[in-house]
Order: sequence, then C-alpha cells, then structure tokens
Amino acid sequence: MKTFSARAQDIERKWYVIDAENQVVGRVAEKAAVLLRGKNKPIFTPHIDSGDNVIVINAAKAVFTGKKEEQKTYMAYSGYIGGEKYESARLLRARRPEKLVERAVKGMIPHNRLGRSIYGKLHVYAGAEHPHAAQNPVSVLVRTPKKK
Repeated sequence: MKTFSARAQDIERKWYVIDAENQVVGRVAEKAAVLLRGKNKPIFTPHIDSGDNVIVINAAKAVFTGKKEEQKTYMAYSGYIGGEKYESARLLRARRPEKLVERAVKGMIPHNRLGRSIYGKLHVYAGAEHPHAAQNPVSVLVRTPKKK
C-alpha cells in the first residue's frame, strides 16, 4: 500500500466567509486556521498548501472571554534597543480591530515558508462588507461553547 501525497495541481480552492459578530476571537481564529491549512479536506498533506481562502467579517464585533479585553497585551518590537511597544486588546481594537483576529490566526499556523503562504489567503475586515463577492464565498459557522 502506498501513502497518498497531494500535489499542488490536485488542490481545489474554495472561498469561505466567517462572521465574527458576537463570537469568541479564539474560536473564530481556530476555524479560520483549519480552513486555511486545509485540515478539513480528505487530501490534507502536511507539507503542501492545500487550504482555502478565508474571509472574516465583523472582526470589530468579535469578543474576548473573561477579562482579556483589559488584561491581554500585544507586543511589537522595532528592532532597536528599548523599542518594545505594548498595547492592550482594548486599545488595539480601537486602533485596528482586524489585527485581533489576524494575530490570533497567525499564531495557529506554521511559522515557516508554508505558513507565510497560507497566511496570505486570510482576508479580515472590521465591518460586514468585503470586496470578494465575485468568488461566491460559502458561509461557515463557528462552534459555540455548550452552556453548563
């Protein structure tokens, strides 16, 4: 028996849209990362970019659980001595709300050349409008936690 390995020309790319309104940022990012990586497909191959394009809308309306809105910090480094900048999730949401979802997804994909090519297929928008209607994206539901 031979092990199946997908080739780049075997991959069929689709477009998906995820509505992040009133959804937890981590759950939206997890769903987007799985679709970007192609792990939902039966022909998934770890070293091939077998994923699809993902559009995330209403990123500004995504929520955090607990006190993360105030306590979670994001760090940026300029490369110079003392060039670290820290920003809370609340301030980052006010400045660039798309970055909340983008950074969450980026942490969930591989940190190499494959991950960089996968990350290029992520499109995040703060509002409900996006310019990808011509691609006929399919809506995807994000799982919600069970009530205890």
